[in-house]
Amino acid sequence: MSRIFAIGDIHGCFHKLIELMAIINIDFQKDKLIFLGDYIDRGPASYEVVAYLIALKQQYGKLVFLKGNHEEMLLKYLQGTNRLTYLANGGQQTIDSYIKAGRSPATGLIPPHHLDFFNSLELFYQTDKYIFVHAGLQDKIPVEKQNAEDLLWIRNRFIKSGYDFGRQVVFGHTPLPEPLVQSNKIGIDTGAVYGNKLTCVELPALKFYQA
Repeated sequence: MSRIFAIGDIHGCFHKLIELMAIINIDFQKDKLIFLGDYIDRGPASYEVVAYLIALKQQYGKLVFLKGNHEEMLLKYLQGTNRLTYLANGGQQTIDSYIKAGRSPATGLIPPHHLDFFNSLELFYQTDKYIFVHAGLQDKIPVEKQNAEDLLWIRNRFIKSGYDFGRQVVFGHTPLPEPLVQSNKIGIDTGAVYGNKLTCVELPALKFYQA
């Protein structure tokens, strides 16, 4: 039986990502690996995280990468909008990471293949039992009709919701001390960038891995 592995918000914590990947024991030929977004910002190594994920995708192909609100903020920053909002929310660390890797704002801070990666990110992914999304869902709205802003940004209304979404929702975005497991949702952002653990959940076993 194939398994699903989902990894929460990395936020430039490259070494924790490498440690986590070393312990999850995934079979890339059979299992599905899903990343829930927020690969960048706040942490020190956003460039390295993105480069690693791109290489992983090139090697294994079937991976799923969701968009987080921080990737959305980066794209708007690059378009020249909400620049101060992005910088104030950890974007400066991402810019510094790319400059340290040899990139220059004058000649193109983000290399084209990294831009392609950011532009390819999906807003949600679903199976017969689970919905995977960065932030969460509004009650009573099918996932296909959800507002993109809610998929990327919603917090308390979703966290407090007891609504049955038809599938268990696996999400990140809201940092919690430990994984959240409820009948309608599983939260796996455990605040890696704040000195806590980076978390992966294996489904359907509901087994957690942390680094």
